[in-house]
Amino acid sequence: MRPGVSAMGEQEYRQTLFTQTVRRLSPDLSQPVTNEHQQLTESSDYKPGWSLYLVLAGVFTTLGSSLPVGYNIGVVNTPAGLIKEFCNQSFITRYDVELDESWLEVLWASVVSIFIVGGCTGSILGSLLADNLGRKKATIVTSLLSIVGAVMFITCRAANSVEMLVLGRLLVGLAGGLTTSIVPMYLAELAPPTLTGPMGVACPMGVNVGVLVGQVMGLRSILGGDDVWPYLLSVYALLVIFCLPVLCILPESPKYLFVVMRNENSAIKELSRLRGVSPSMLSDDMELLREESRAAASAGEKWSMARVLRDPTLRLPLVLVCAMQAGQQTSGINAVFYYSITIFKQAGLSDLQAQYATIGCGSINVCTAILMLYLLPRVGRRPLLLGSILAATLILAALAASMKFIDAMWWMPYVCMAAVLAYVLVYGVGLGPIPYFIASEMFEVAPRGAGMAWGSLANWGGNFLVGMTFPSVRAALGAYSFLVFSAFTAALFVLQRIYFPETRGKTPPQVSQLCSRGFKSRPRV
Repeated sequence: MRPGVSAMGEQEYRQTLFTQTVRRLSPDLSQPVTNEHQQLTESSDYKPGWSLYLVLAGVFTTLGSSLPVGYNIGVVNTPAGLIKEFCNQSFITRYDVELDESWLEVLWASVVSIFIVGGCTGSILGSLLADNLGRKKATIVTSLLSIVGAVMFITCRAANSVEMLVLGRLLVGLAGGLTTSIVPMYLAELAPPTLTGPMGVACPMGVNVGVLVGQVMGLRSILGGDDVWPYLLSVYALLVIFCLPVLCILPESPKYLFVVMRNENSAIKELSRLRGVSPSMLSDDMELLREESRAAASAGEKWSMARVLRDPTLRLPLVLVCAMQAGQQTSGINAVFYYSITIFKQAGLSDLQAQYATIGCGSINVCTAILMLYLLPRVGRRPLLLGSILAATLILAALAASMKFIDAMWWMPYVCMAAVLAYVLVYGVGLGPIPYFIASEMFEVAPRGAGMAWGSLANWGGNFLVGMTFPSVRAALGAYSFLVFSAFTAALFVLQRIYFPETRGKTPPQVSQLCSRGFKSRPRV
């Protein structure tokens, strides 16, 4: 508030400034406003909610950006034997070298892990692209990378080129890292405060659906046959191409335009288009943007990943976000899915039935993501996250014990199977979806891109760590390897229990203030 001005005078002053802006932007409102009190009343009565462009953004980024990430995670295991055979034949015909089993495994590990390397690289580049190209254009770039990757997959066998296969995996990994860094931020900035939770679930739900679709498409009756594996790897591109034109017509993030680019006119135009109402009804939204813009202006220079890392006021939010993202992977979700087929077979299921049961686990993961659309606005982030982490800790310990003694009792395989299903369920109601979008609620607009990039990098790094160490840990500890995941998850619970604040109903500046004293903060409100 300006010194010496009453609250009513300040409100009238702000409304006058906003009306002048509206007159400049909107031709149909260029005539003198004769009833400013009526406009103020309309603005105060307006409550932003779901709009056409908001729904389109949620649906088409989920289908065209997030789903391909999950698809490329889940699809590669089914045709593994066929791809290994192709790689060996390619080396024989092109280099006159036949790979033995150990070198073939090394090559296959490279094909799998290069995807994660691309994801880590994309996470680092996500902040740069989001702040320089804009959230929408950066999302379009991820779609183009996905399409180029699919072209590599579908032509690599015809070209007899293992290098094209590896390059394709690198490109789709790069697109995946960019997607998990940019898309949750873009959707959160488009959504009004009451809908950031449901919009935040869209990206992880798309990833979960993609994993499930990849498993289903890999069935032998669909695209799991001997001669069609290039089509299996690349079929997701049809969905990307279908969604790309809609991505091009979506609004740019008004927060990005206003706070990062300092372009108030464009921000109001895009916000009006996004909300589906005239600019005269957006004074509350604009005041929120001005609040974040003032905070960004006071911070001075542009926020980079290095600057976010150095800033003591952002240290606690950064630790919480990175711990959540890495903890999502070190909770052992991929290992549980890896072991699920073995467990289902030991419970008496055939190979095909075990594959269907694993698809059922993926279906549970998708259903819980949909359930989160209902739970997040009503329950809040903190109870769901802490409950999910604690339950996952206990179930992982129970899974380790039941797997250790799986042959001791006839019913023990069914206990293992129940533990797998229960773990997938509790993972999906907190630990799975919340880490993807929580940075958008804990960081203000200016440092948000860098914060999201650090979180995404922690997620892909955790994925890489588990992928590289789990085979050795499993060989050394057997079923007790799940106790390691349980210990990591327990440590994550303690950290989040002490420091993680409830973000529902709070603006990012309010959350930042709660965490501004670093580890001296106790923001459990």
